[in-house]
Amino acid sequence: MAYSVSGGTVFTILLISRLLESSFLNAEVKEGEILPPTIQRLMKGYNKYLRPFFDNGPVTVGMSLDIASIDTISEINMDYTATIFLRQRWTDERLVFEGNKSLSLDGRLVELLWVPDTFIVDSKKSFLHDITVENRLIRIFPNGTVLYALRITTTVACNMDLTKYPMDKQTCTLQLESWGYNINDVMFYWTRGNESVSGLDTLQLAQYTVEDHYTSVSEAVYETGNYPKLVFHFELKRSILYFILETYVPSSLLVVLSWVSFWISLSSVPARICIGVTTVLTMTTLMMGARTSLPNANCFIKAIDVYLGICFSFIFGALIEYAVAHFCILTHADAHMLMYGHHMHDMDDEMNGIVTTISCQSRVKRRKEPAVTPPSAPASTELAVRPSSPSGSEPKPEALPPEPTNRCLTALATLRKNLRSLNCCHVENPYHIDNYSRVTFPLSFVLVNLLYWTYYLYF
Repeated sequence: MAYSVSGGTVFTILLISRLLESSFLNAEVKEGEILPPTIQRLMKGYNKYLRPFFDNGPVTVGMSLDIASIDTISEINMDYTATIFLRQRWTDERLVFEGNKSLSLDGRLVELLWVPDTFIVDSKKSFLHDITVENRLIRIFPNGTVLYALRITTTVACNMDLTKYPMDKQTCTLQLESWGYNINDVMFYWTRGNESVSGLDTLQLAQYTVEDHYTSVSEAVYETGNYPKLVFHFELKRSILYFILETYVPSSLLVVLSWVSFWISLSSVPARICIGVTTVLTMTTLMMGARTSLPNANCFIKAIDVYLGICFSFIFGALIEYAVAHFCILTHADAHMLMYGHHMHDMDDEMNGIVTTISCQSRVKRRKEPAVTPPSAPASTELAVRPSSPSGSEPKPEALPPEPTNRCLTALATLRKNLRSLNCCHVENPYHIDNYSRVTFPLSFVLVNLLYWTYYLYF
């Protein structure tokens, strides 16, 4: 019973397949009946699954391109999106007919003909326009030449070297290959050489200008064989004016703004700190904004990064310059105070020495004249001297205890003297630091700019 059921199922499937095949053939016949007589004669016995000259060598396919537009060029994704008109020409000996006029057919009739299996290498996403119908063109000439045109929008990968961004030049390619036919079956060639590609002369791009373009013919080598390949090269040069106005000029003005602090008094601490911190923070924001339009995972340093780094270094250097100048002024002021304290201390010692000398001289004079002096005077003098010298020796002046302020100043001076000995140079007048900075900072910035633009524009 199970065998009979399975046999009936197989019979039913075969019957359904026969009915579908017969209906498909009838549809083709009906479709063929509405074709013009010339097309009916051409399609009679035509097999679209066999290429032309199947047993007589490869078929040659000529190609030409018309670049309608290049919509976007993305540095983040490293690709470009373009709309192109791809035209292919080949000769099919089975489509030769009498007459001197070509036949322009509906694009939907391409399903009845053999067409090359051309594809775009490195294409990430492509589609054929179908508004209002599929944008295809089929034209057959009396000698059997077939013109097949398509309107395609494709996103193609383009490897970019951004080390000189935004003064860079990028060379992108559009490669066409045969998917299944190797060089023994199909050969590709450009119909008019470098002039096979048109539309670039009138193309308007946002940030680029097309400097050069050319075509080449090569072979793609794979494990399954060698396949024909056509390559279209075009060189894009980035317009730098946008980046000059957007990044280079603001960053340079921030550097100049940081130099304003050199003309502000060193005693105006809030003003100079405000200018320094504001310019540093603004430059940091500008650097972060410049990186948003670029790939985050780049292993190379771009030219715009170098310039922003230079500007940030000069701005940060102006802030450090004020810190150094202010520290030198404090050190210089403390040194003057210490010298003044030592001077006053020396004057006190000198005055104490003079007073002691006068006192000793008067005491000796009184000892030499005991008779003249009244009796009460020696007693008072003796009483005044003896307590200070119980051993009978000369009296010594009492030493003044060192003041705490003098000790602190002495220790601070010793420490700063040691620190100053570690420095390579010593600033005699800290107020001259701003005078030097007013000259060295602008000259250094101009020199660095000359080196920067010379290197990135001419090397």
